[in-house]
Amino acid sequence: MTNPFKKYRIDHLFFRSFAMLITIVLACIVWASYSISSQALVRTTSHYQQQLLDELNNEITTRLVTIEQISLSTSRDNELITFLMNKQDEYDRYRKSISVERALANLTYSIPLIQGIDLYMEHPLQGDAKSYIQFRNVSDLNKSDWFQYLDKSDFAWSSEHEIPSFQGDVPVLSFARKIMYEDNYLGVLVIHVKSKEIRTLLAGHSSGLNRMMTDSKGQQVLKIGQVQDHSELSKWMDAKSEQSGYVRIHGNKDVGDSLLVFSKLLESNWTLVEITSWNHITASSFRLAEVIGLIGIAAVLLVLLLTHYLSRQFTKPIKKLVMAMGVYSVGGNNVILPTDYQNEFGYLFAGYRKQNERIEELYLSLQRRYEQQRKAEIEALQANINPHFLYNMLDQLNWMAIEAGQDELSRILELMGRMFRIGLSNGDSFITISEELVHMECYLEIQQLRWGTGLEYTLEVPADIQQLFIPKLTLQPFVENAIIHGFNTRRQGHIHIQMSIKDQSVQILIDDNGIGLKRMVDKERKRHTGGYGIRNVRERIAGYFGEYYGISLTERAEGGTRVEIILPQLTEPPMYEQSEKSME
Repeated sequence: MTNPFKKYRIDHLFFRSFAMLITIVLACIVWASYSISSQALVRTTSHYQQQLLDELNNEITTRLVTIEQISLSTSRDNELITFLMNKQDEYDRYRKSISVERALANLTYSIPLIQGIDLYMEHPLQGDAKSYIQFRNVSDLNKSDWFQYLDKSDFAWSSEHEIPSFQGDVPVLSFARKIMYEDNYLGVLVIHVKSKEIRTLLAGHSSGLNRMMTDSKGQQVLKIGQVQDHSELSKWMDAKSEQSGYVRIHGNKDVGDSLLVFSKLLESNWTLVEITSWNHITASSFRLAEVIGLIGIAAVLLVLLLTHYLSRQFTKPIKKLVMAMGVYSVGGNNVILPTDYQNEFGYLFAGYRKQNERIEELYLSLQRRYEQQRKAEIEALQANINPHFLYNMLDQLNWMAIEAGQDELSRILELMGRMFRIGLSNGDSFITISEELVHMECYLEIQQLRWGTGLEYTLEVPADIQQLFIPKLTLQPFVENAIIHGFNTRRQGHIHIQMSIKDQSVQILIDDNGIGLKRMVDKERKRHTGGYGIRNVRERIAGYFGEYYGISLTERAEGGTRVEIILPQLTEPPMYEQSEKSME
């Protein structure tokens, strides 16, 4: 006979076996419950509890509705709205914040129920972290537990939580309301209510009770006494009904059954719940307890026998899988799992075998990647040697030129060395404008040595702009383009470079008196040269800063070409540049 645990689905076997057992047990419990009933005692207890909860609910609702009305009137205050619209200068805004803070503080002093008030807004002013009035950034809203409800509504209550104060952390309930003006979202006003006061109201004049308050969604707000953590009250309460009621809830073996009495008023969003132990209510029904106990013992014995048999069938294939996992090694002699299972264990074994195959593939892939990485590291070390070799060769050539009396050649070699050092710049992609100007002036001086007195240039760059950062080798391609193409048929030329701050951006103007942009382009097309350096700069600016910044070339009315470069003001290299260097 085929073992059913190797053929049929495990969930079907468990469902049918336990369903039969539970059916027998429930039938006995129903017969015992009907034979010795305690419903009359339950109805009497729930009636008086419900009346008391209705009174408490009405009083608590009155207090909380007052807070909601205060929040509504405060959110429509003209002075508060003017402050949140943020149309004043910094001094007026500071004065306005003091006035708003004073008005909110008066609320906390005049209404003892209010612990403090938070105002979420754009660009809040800094204040004392333990003050009763806090200005917070609206981006911090997603850290609160009521943010998900506020996202779908204009206001929301939170569950009980703690906030810092001068007396230490204080438990509160928070009411948040969006502040809107002419369909514009300005911020959120949050009023913190002392949960101690609400808890006192919830307790009434009694002690030793187990009560809790929930919102309209069935989420627990606060509690007193030993209240079992029920995650879904709607499971026991009629969510469609607006009337109070009671119901018996079934707990676990530690808590036991309980009587749940709840109060839901017509115009209230709050539900008060009192939970009383079912055994405490039905303590006089000892005979019923005996019957249920005897049936429970018999059911437990049957469940233990069945569970023991089922657990052995479960643990057998699991132990095989655990053993195979314990001795597994890549490329070793591994345990062969059985292939005759056709249920979930068969799927599990097949998945484990497939996983092992994937591990083997990944191991081989890692070996290949390790070899490639080692090769790349060796090539990187070789690339680091090349700049030092280049510097040393230029230095030796410079000394040879000095010894040979070639002062002009020596100066060219010295300028080239400085250009190479700035161009490499230890792998940095951004350098200061002053360094970029040194690089460009080295290039212009080399060209002046070749041209003689025919090449002139002027610079108008304020000292404060020279401390800003730009992508390296930004200016030299345009200066080179002007000399090679713009002055190609001439023996004289002038280049003027001017930098200024325009619309919070750095504006760079490069003017030359060459042949002009149109004739320059025609010459480049005929010669099929040029344009790579300019295209490289254009693509780098677009890649770094986006389409808002860039380069434009235009004809000058007096002749020649004007290059306009717009870059952001960078007082330090961008963050991704710094992170790349730290990773290296």
